[in-house]
Amino acid sequence: MLRYLVRRIVLGLFTIWFVSMVSFAIIQLPPGDFVDAYIGRLEEDGRITYADAAAQLRKVYGLDQPVYIQYFDWITQVVQGNFGESLEVQRPVADIIGDSIWLTVAVSAAAIVVTWIIAIPIGVYSAVRQYSRGDYFFTFMSFIGLAIPNLLLALVLLWTGFKFFHVNLQGLFSQDFVVAPWSLARVGDLLKHLPLPGLILAIAGTAELVRILRANLLDELHKPYVVTARAKGLREREVLVKYPLRVAMNPFASGIGFLLPEVVSGSVIVSLVLNLPTVGPILLRALLSQDMYLAGTIVLLLGTLTVIGILISDLILMWLDPRVRLVN
Repeated sequence: MLRYLVRRIVLGLFTIWFVSMVSFAIIQLPPGDFVDAYIGRLEEDGRITYADAAAQLRKVYGLDQPVYIQYFDWITQVVQGNFGESLEVQRPVADIIGDSIWLTVAVSAAAIVVTWIIAIPIGVYSAVRQYSRGDYFFTFMSFIGLAIPNLLLALVLLWTGFKFFHVNLQGLFSQDFVVAPWSLARVGDLLKHLPLPGLILAIAGTAELVRILRANLLDELHKPYVVTARAKGLREREVLVKYPLRVAMNPFASGIGFLLPEVVSGSVIVSLVLNLPTVGPILLRALLSQDMYLAGTIVLLLGTLTVIGILISDLILMWLDPRVRLVN
């Protein structure tokens, strides 16, 4: 087990380094750079710019250097805990994404919790009561959940709150806690606002996992080991929870590592609609302005969290399924 963990940590560090290198290179692929984007915005406002001013700006920001030198300078600072300075905002990157990355993790965790709370009991019920009225109802609702875009659901819920309850459902904090320092009261206010974005972002994933859990559980319920457990006199609830459900839960565990980047990448528009202070809108803004240090740091952090999430999901998978433990 220890050798397995050491091997996975080493591979994870190599993966993070590779992600940093590839993401930094991809950010450089669009034509032009931050200075070109900055000058373009100035010209749209009717301001006159000169070529020597652009060259001076590139020298100040280090954009006149080759890409590999820019990457080396940036990654050297990252290893020392310094993520550089945003070219557009002129503030340290760590200050810009400091709270946003943890709020993103909180929203992602809320989406995972909501997904599991809804999907597990519905999937088990649909498998145990196959072809019942309840099974048909939940199957229909699952297809509806897969078909409705998160953006449309967010707009409908916002309209419903305004129209019938006179409540603003945007944001993760009440007005009094938006800029307040962290305290137990602010954490409590955050927990009160998390269920709504968690529900919106979890709808499609919940519908998908219901179908997967139902199919897996139906496949396991008719296997010989389940028949043997019933023959030994175990109660149906014990047979279900102790054996087939653990195996059928594999997709839940194996998908943990991919939920965070999926929530961030798939929720940019939802975050804009709900006014969520997550890293999705910040990443979009950084990519549009070609703010390479800010965008590269966010992608690097998401890659790091993905690697950690995959390791956690593999450990949970080993606990759920002894066959995976044997292979590793």
